[in-house]
Amino acid sequence: MNRFSLLISFSLLLLFSCKNKEKKAEDTTTSSYTNIIYILADDLGYGDLGCYGQQKFKTPNIDRLAAEGMRFTQHYSGSTVCAPSRSVLMTGHHSGHTFIRGNKEIQPEGQHPLSDESYTMAEALKAAGYATGAFGKWGLGYPGSEGDPLKQGFDTFYGFNCQRMGHHYYPHHLWSNNDSIPLEPNQGHEKGAYAPDLIHQEVLGFIKDNKDKPFFLFLPSIIPHAELIAPAETMDKHIGKFEPETVYEGYDEGPKYRRGPYESQEYPHAAFVAMVEILDQQVGEIMRTLDELGLTENTLIIFTSDNGPHQEGGADPDYFDSNGPLRGYKRDLYEGGIRVPMIARWKDKITPGTTSDHISAFWDVFPTVAELSGAKGPENPDGFSMLPTLLGKADEQQEHPYLYWEFHERGGRVAVRQGSWKAVRYNVLKDPNAAVELYDLSTDVGETQNVAAEYPEIVAALTQIMQDARTPSEIFTFEQKGFLQDN
Repeated sequence: MNRFSLLISFSLLLLFSCKNKEKKAEDTTTSSYTNIIYILADDLGYGDLGCYGQQKFKTPNIDRLAAEGMRFTQHYSGSTVCAPSRSVLMTGHHSGHTFIRGNKEIQPEGQHPLSDESYTMAEALKAAGYATGAFGKWGLGYPGSEGDPLKQGFDTFYGFNCQRMGHHYYPHHLWSNNDSIPLEPNQGHEKGAYAPDLIHQEVLGFIKDNKDKPFFLFLPSIIPHAELIAPAETMDKHIGKFEPETVYEGYDEGPKYRRGPYESQEYPHAAFVAMVEILDQQVGEIMRTLDELGLTENTLIIFTSDNGPHQEGGADPDYFDSNGPLRGYKRDLYEGGIRVPMIARWKDKITPGTTSDHISAFWDVFPTVAELSGAKGPENPDGFSMLPTLLGKADEQQEHPYLYWEFHERGGRVAVRQGSWKAVRYNVLKDPNAAVELYDLSTDVGETQNVAAEYPEIVAALTQIMQDARTPSEIFTFEQKGFLQDN
């Protein structure tokens, strides 16, 4: 063999060797990271899923997620309304410390922005090499503000920047990154493009586009928040099956049309079921897409809701027993307003069909994904990683000394949970002497028996936590002297 032939042979051998090493490196990388998909339903109650006891309709795909993963029975949202709940999730700080503590509207479109100083879960994962995408309803900063999703760690955003605009399922426009995209099929009163369908296609595209690298997919769905509406092909299957129906008369004409107020709905029960069916189908499609792409083994899916069931736009949570055994609804700090379903599936890591009663909350999510991804976690977090629980190592799980919530509407509300004790105090802005209610959740999950008079020492201890658990905020203030104050 001449020198030229030897050179060619050596070159081919070297090329083949490099390709093999490259492939091995890719294989190693593929198995060494975990994709994260976080699906956040909007106002879905604790009892709105089959796997949590729903009897009037079915959620087969979400139930399958629970059957293949872990179902949490004592998981709590960040707040009892949308924006602060999302802020808690993104920052790892409860509502006494997170930057956004209430729904504060900005006109003509958007909400008060998350500060530039806030360090978010998306920023952490992006810095750790993850592709980051948010699809659905944002609510943490008007377009172009410092709270815009593209300035808070997301590479890609598609959906509703504004919660108020997210009331409408046939909107006149959606946001794609920095661009407002007019939806011609929905102009005027037309209903040609259902926003959840458009958003869902972007979600599937993001998964496919990032199948060869780690990704964080944040899916804050607008379902099943009002207004209550779904495409005819889904609605028609349910009309007449959930009687009696009470017609909801909403806002169907005028300058505010599709600018916040809800449209009318003749069949609100059927519409609610149709919307949950769509959400369930979308979860099923995400699961199938992961299977088809070979991503199921290295993808953690978490499914939950941002707060308890709503009573808006004709919604009837009592008819569906949407809060299950719990008292209260959205905007309450009783269990029905803040205890939410939470399911986690991670094949070969989470034992299928398991249930956890670990007391956890949205502010635990950032520490959890930081630990499993190697990303930098939140500074001074209020939460603890749930990874030991997910991996079946409950004896290694760090427990909360307490959980805390504050709510700035309806006179101001505060709640604390410590162990099985739950203290609730309403009207903190109106009455500095309003009584603290006390419930023992181990025997009274429905919070029907106020036992404050029997346990004054417990009331005193939890009242002290209420006073100590928050830092002052110039924007979301508790100004009432005597109980909580910002000074």
